[in-house]
Amino acid sequence: MSARENILARIREKSGRNGVTSAPELAAVRAHIAEHACGPLPSISRHDPVTHFIAECARLKSTTAELDDIAALPAEVARYIAANALRMRCVGWHEFAALNWQSAGIQFDDRPANGDDLIGLTGSFCGIGETGTLLLLGAPATPKATALLPETHICVVKKSRILATMEDSFALMRNEIGEPPRATFFVSGPSRTADIEQTLVIGAHGPYRVHVILIP
Repeated sequence: MSARENILARIREKSGRNGVTSAPELAAVRAHIAEHACGPLPSISRHDPVTHFIAECARLKSTTAELDDIAALPAEVARYIAANALRMRCVGWHEFAALNWQSAGIQFDDRPANGDDLIGLTGSFCGIGETGTLLLLGAPATPKATALLPETHICVVKKSRILATMEDSFALMRNEIGEPPRATFFVSGPSRTADIEQTLVIGAHGPYRVHVILIP
């Protein structure tokens, strides 16, 4: 008996089950996993996910802005950059490359971010109202480095894709893309840690500014 088999046998023995796992038991476990049964969910975020999302973003120290049209995105990015006294330059996902960045006075680089880039612009798969969280899915056209490497992360999310709970986001992934990609990551405000003497440090493992722009 291998070490793994020995551990599993001891667990089964302590659970009042002897012998190896039977075929019906395995089938029952696989059926449960495939069913994606959902546990109890909070009700507060379901009343108005967008309003709750904005409130949670504020609690997490993410700033937000709302636009009526995606065409206004360069102007809003320029306003945010100027308000924070940053350079008028950002790197971003390809889906935003066709916007008129020149008119806003911004140099937009259509490529993944590297260690020298200070502002990264990304889209998102969806937002989660319960926690003010953004869900991003990594792919060649949506590199995660652009969200993680720069000091400032500007993220665009459609209000129509702000869901009530994290469970809703998992259901949306299953419905739209099946299995999630290898790089699936959640952004809940600026990066922070309090590991050392419980002193809060912003920007410990990623951006220390997160600006969320909501579009229709």
